[in-house]
Amino acid sequence: MKYYATINEQTYEIAVDVPGRITVDGAELAADMQAVGGRQLYSLLLNNVSHEVLLDPDAEQRNVYRVMVGGRRYIVKVQDERSRRLALADRTVRASGAEAAVKAPISGLVVKTAVAPGQTVAEGETLIILEAMKMENELRSPRSGVVHEVRVTRGDQVASGQVLMTIR
Repeated sequence: MKYYATINEQTYEIAVDVPGRITVDGAELAADMQAVGGRQLYSLLLNNVSHEVLLDPDAEQRNVYRVMVGGRRYIVKVQDERSRRLALADRTVRASGAEAAVKAPISGLVVKTAVAPGQTVAEGETLIILEAMKMENELRSPRSGVVHEVRVTRGDQVASGQVLMTIR
C-alpha cells in the first residue's frame, strides 16, 4: 500500500508491501513501530536505530498529525493513494474552470445519488455514495456549481474512471 506524507511542503512516497520493510522515495528501509504505554507514544525502529515518537492526531483536520521525534516537532499530513488521486483531480478541475466531471475513483456499486440535474451544490457536498470492497465511499463535489448531468442511478455498477455526473 502506498502513502504520501507531507512535512514542511516536502512530500514523501512511502510504500508498505512487506511487514517490517518500507520504501521511502525508492529507498528500502527496515522498520517496526510499536505502541508504548499510552496511546500517543510509540517506539520506532528504523534501520536498527531506535526512536521515541509522540504522535498526536490533529482534532480539526483529518489525516494530519503533530509528531515529535528527537525533540523536534513536525506537522505531518498523510494521504493514502486513493485520497491523493482524488485531491489532485479536484485541484486540476478547479484550476481549469471548465465543467467538472465527477468520476468513479474505483469500480463499485452506486448506492445513492444525492443530487439531481439543475440542483445547486456546494464544494464538498456529497453527490454520490459508491460501495466498493464492502465499504461506502462518499463522492463529494470538487467545486460549487450546478449539477448539469447525472449519468448513473442507484444500483448501477460503475468502472474506475467512469464519469458519473458533471457540474457547471
